[in-house]
Amino acid sequence: MTGNYVISSDKVEGTNVYNSVGDKLGSIDDLMIDKRSGTVRYAVLEFGGFLGLGTDRYPLPWSILKYDTQLDGYVVPITKTQLEGAPRYANDAVPEYSDAYGEKVYGHYGVNWM
Repeated sequence: MTGNYVISSDKVEGTNVYNSVGDKLGSIDDLMIDKRSGTVRYAVLEFGGFLGLGTDRYPLPWSILKYDTQLDGYVVPITKTQLEGAPRYANDAVPEYSDAYGEKVYGHYGVNWM
């Protein structure tokens, strides 16, 4: 293997996220990392609102994000409609990222929970 296959979280945060047809959905606000295993569990998508006001945070299973070098962003296999019905929270109301919450988030996107 050649190349650099690791990235700092501060370079991921702020990266745009697109759906499969190239529509911009938002950008990565944060990464949620499992303290025990060290794996990234979620990329928290900032979506909605205007100029950062009124936006919600949508935790996405990290495994569904694929980096696209041409878009210089991540692509996810979801639509805006699916996202609008997804688990979300306001920036000042971060949920407890428990196993039950993880099952709910992963299940919404059709991904098996750990």
